[in-house]
Amino acid sequence: MHRAWFVAAVTFVTITGAAAFRSLPGLLIDPLHQEFGWSRGTIGAAVSVNLALYGLTAPFAAALMDRFGIRRVVAAALTVIALGSGLTVWMTAAWQLLLCWGLLVGLGTGSMALAFAATVTNRWFTERRGLVTGILTAASASGQLVFLPLLSWIVERHDWRPAAVTVALAAFAVVPFVWLLLRDHPADVGVAPYGAREFVPKPAPVTGAARRTLGVLSTSARTGTFWLLAGTFAICGASTNGLVQTHFVPAEHDHGMPVTTAASLLAVIGVFDVVGTIASGWFTDRFEPRRLLAVYYALRGLSLLFLPMLLGPAVHPPMLFFIVFYGLDWVATVPPTLALCREQFGEDSAIVFGWVLASHQVGAAVVAYLGGVARDAFGSYDVVWYASGTLCAAAALMALVIRRTTPAARTLAVS
Repeated sequence: MHRAWFVAAVTFVTITGAAAFRSLPGLLIDPLHQEFGWSRGTIGAAVSVNLALYGLTAPFAAALMDRFGIRRVVAAALTVIALGSGLTVWMTAAWQLLLCWGLLVGLGTGSMALAFAATVTNRWFTERRGLVTGILTAASASGQLVFLPLLSWIVERHDWRPAAVTVALAAFAVVPFVWLLLRDHPADVGVAPYGAREFVPKPAPVTGAARRTLGVLSTSARTGTFWLLAGTFAICGASTNGLVQTHFVPAEHDHGMPVTTAASLLAVIGVFDVVGTIASGWFTDRFEPRRLLAVYYALRGLSLLFLPMLLGPAVHPPMLFFIVFYGLDWVATVPPTLALCREQFGEDSAIVFGWVLASHQVGAAVVAYLGGVARDAFGSYDVVWYASGTLCAAAALMALVIRRTTPAARTLAVS
């Protein structure tokens, strides 16, 4: 077996094991509201900062990996995450939540974002990139959801502070695993990337990470394709991380469902997301990514429009159907989006995808905040579900507008 598959396996386990820090925000809303009296809008603002930094840090992290190597950047990010999560147990004011969970954990998670998976895929694979992207994306999305039942049980039985400590310990535990087993480039172990016909030497470290990251943004932002990808991915983040991951548990709790049961439903979404995202990677290697994106967004929007009618105190078959259906589509958009970034932007695709991911998280941050504000104002989340379903329909149309670009046309457009 080619060494690239072992690196992919290490990356998968690393992302999955570190995903506990993405599981907790939705479980903190009600406990923090009850203990400190903070409004859901205030708590949602901290989650919003976290989500925004998660995205805005990603393109710089991709450039830093080119400068310092994957292992160093990921190990440092996990340490920052553990520090931010651990410090929350001593907070007494809302600004401390913004500092610890918003700033520190946001910066750390941004460096462990999908740009990490994109960098590993671009360096180690020339074939099966869609499939590997799907597998690593499934690790990121599903890992954070699979941790939910454990963390929700801890929150219900032992308060939210032990759950925060559990997240910190999980992040620390992954650091030695990354340092000892992950490798930065195929040349480090004397092999060619998977599918390559010849050996590829390791490139020299790229200096000026911030300058390069902003330069790539300046160049790519001149194309309409970049803004279409960024717009569709912003809607993707708004309808997943910002809405369902943050507000599904409290929304079900509003309808009388126990927190642990609602969290378990999110975990089931994570299980089916593995199947959906890997299948999406397989489809991306074989079908037109624009059409895949349009189908994914249209189906997601349809499911969200029906969700308000399915919420209730108990789990029933229509809700289970939604969970399975939505889980298959959770982040199935990532492989075709990354494929379009590679097609349009070539060697800079990982950094461009980092900026596209930033738009994903900005969309998630906006809805994470507005969802809490809507709940405070209207007493329910119904208006947010309907608005997100409508936005997904718009994203489907935007995906179909993206034009196919050949390498020659791409070079002409950039110049």
